Amino acid sequence: MRVKQTLLLFVFHALLLTLFLGCGYLPSSHEAKKVMGESISTKVIVSMEDPENTVLLKDALDEAVIRRFNITLRHKKNAKTHLIIELDSVGFAPLQYDSNGYIVSYRTNIDLQITRETQEMSRRYHAQGTFDFTISPNAIITDQQRFDAISNSATKALDSFVAQVAAEGTRQK
Repeated sequence: MRVKQTLLLFVFHALLLTLFLGCGYLPSSHEAKKVMGESISTKVIVSMEDPENTVLLKDALDEAVIRRFNITLRHKKNAKTHLIIELDSVGFAPLQYDSNGYIVSYRTNIDLQITRETQEMSRRYHAQGTFDFTISPNAIITDQQRFDAISNSATKALDSFVAQVAAEGTRQK
């Protein structure tokens, strides 16, 4: 009986794999990489209204670009694509309260303006990201929690940007 279940499970996975490979499925990062190219540089514009969050954002976005596109960042003069990232806003909103009225859960919202420049064109994108996190009742948000929340919401905003660029890549066929 156990052998039969294992065989059925194997056949199911083989059919599923064949379906994905047969229909030409490619991950969105592949389509986005077609549009972006193999060499990317980034510039994060420091917000005079919120310089501390912008500095946190720079490291998080560079790391996310490297992971999403599986590339190494280049200097602008050596890159096919240059991304200019501006922080529009970052905010923390309470999500949940405990029985005593203390906030125990927050949502971080981040809005980015991303300009993609190549030698041929320049295009502007709007990307949003959110991240939910908890804190102890009657506590303040620590610097580490704040950094993690901004980093995670910025990564999600970058995922939104990747999806927009991937959609352009599918239209190029």
